[in-house]
Amino acid sequence: MIVIGLTGGIGMGKSTASGVFRRAGIPVFDADATVHRVQARGGRAVRAIGAAFPGAVQGGAVDRGRLREAVLGRPDALRVLERILHPMVREAERDFLARARRGGHRIAVLDIPLLLETGGARRVDHLLVVSAPPDVQRHRVRLRGRMTDAQAAAVIARQMPDAAKRRRADTVIRTGLSRHFAQRALRRLIRELRA
Repeated sequence: MIVIGLTGGIGMGKSTASGVFRRAGIPVFDADATVHRVQARGGRAVRAIGAAFPGAVQGGAVDRGRLREAVLGRPDALRVLERILHPMVREAERDFLARARRGGHRIAVLDIPLLLETGGARRVDHLLVVSAPPDVQRHRVRLRGRMTDAQAAAVIARQMPDAAKRRRADTVIRTGLSRHFAQRALRRLIRELRA
């Protein structure tokens, strides 16, 4: 089975790319969705996050805004959070890949925003980076309405620069031109990987 590592900075188009793979019948592991799940009411990470970050848990679930305020710009706090979350995400990833293999899939995708930052490139066969110009990236993040400009800038600063990611990629998909252009390039990549 070919394991594709899909990565790129915030607002670069990972969700659009994941959608193309799903529509092609290729299973996609979404690391962000896993993090949301373990932080939701009853999630595995709630108790540990509440203990490490007082006030970050509200009504039995992690308040992502409060947690973001607690860790942004604080590398030590961020490392504490990563020590809680990363093992849970890796376990879910291993379970996903085992299911994909049992299901007879020839290709599976790991959609992981910090794949390169966390040394995850060793776990994939093909590194796919989605990329857009900085102004397009900032505009997309602003449209989401979940972060202030300062928070978005802090998240972007924490991620590996786009140019460094592109240099390490097996394939780069430019998502800043148009959605149609990016989707067509992704469908072409899928055909090549299946051939």
